[in-house]
Amino acid sequence: MSLEFIGYIGNSNSSEIIPRNGPVLDVDHVETVAKAHENAGFDRALLAFHSDLPDCLQVAQHAAYVTERLNVFIAQRPGFTAPTVFARQFATLDHLTKGRVSLNVITGGDHAELVHDGNAVADKDERYVRTSEFLDVVRAEWTSETPFDYDGKYYQVKGGFSQIKPYQPNGIPVFIAGASDPAIEVAGKHADVFALWGETYDEVRKVIARVRAAAVKNGRPSPRFSLSFRPIIAETEEKAWAKADAILAKARALQDKTGFKRAENGPPNEGSKRLLALASKGARLDKRLWTGIANLTGARGNSTSLVGTPEQVAEAFLDYHELGVDIFLIRGFDPLIDAIEYGRELIPLTRKLVAERQRAKVAAE
Repeated sequence: MSLEFIGYIGNSNSSEIIPRNGPVLDVDHVETVAKAHENAGFDRALLAFHSDLPDCLQVAQHAAYVTERLNVFIAQRPGFTAPTVFARQFATLDHLTKGRVSLNVITGGDHAELVHDGNAVADKDERYVRTSEFLDVVRAEWTSETPFDYDGKYYQVKGGFSQIKPYQPNGIPVFIAGASDPAIEVAGKHADVFALWGETYDEVRKVIARVRAAAVKNGRPSPRFSLSFRPIIAETEEKAWAKADAILAKARALQDKTGFKRAENGPPNEGSKRLLALASKGARLDKRLWTGIANLTGARGNSTSLVGTPEQVAEAFLDYHELGVDIFLIRGFDPLIDAIEYGRELIPLTRKLVAERQRAKVAAE
């Protein structure tokens, strides 16, 4: 299996331990972090979508403009842009960047936030029905050589057609995330990559099996699998755990300023519920999975960590790679500094370990 690393480009230098200080869209930060990721050896960088933040499609275009090789991995929520228009937007950007675009499909678990953008589908399962139809139309725009019609519950198209197709012959990679049964079903039909948050080996193994079964059900090959972590590394294991403890203490002290707090009624989305269930089993799981920040913040997004030396965390990545994961989304609590540090040691070490394991398997066959 190939191996890829995805980083993260935020709109400003902020995190659970760094309150934003400056403009909502810090262009200098975007440019600096994008270039740092490219220089550090990342393959892609995620640009997240929120109902109150700058438009990530446009920020991604700028990040691609100031880099040469980095792929911009753009989160989008189906339901707020017509799928035909959306497909042409992405295909156009794909040509402008010469194939450096990938799509992160976020159906959205929090109806209370989605209504900020006018969402009218309150039932989460129905939103996945809408997502599936949305991707039906997007795929048709990207691939159909003749005008097409589509008659779904949420989308109707007559004579849809796009002259511009994705830049690469194999199209624009579509990542789908979600832990619920409807999410798995949509992934089985549409995902090129299924994205998981960082869980235990056992839980990752189970989810991969469910997604593969859904793909078989839909007559499709298995997608690739991505896993998200917040690595915390140091020169010794003891120093790495001390660093994790310091991050937790700082995040707790700054919650009122950063806004990373537990929701009073618990998280609305299944992924966060799963991470909190893991956190209830302990702060340290498996070899070096740490749930401290997930437990503190209510698992708001990617919030579990792998803690240790670069060698130890790379070995943990190798364990997940053996389970079928070949894409790792990693971002730190100090966004720019950690990205540079990952590129210095963690990424090359992981690539080395995976290559050695693959050579050993070939030699044994």
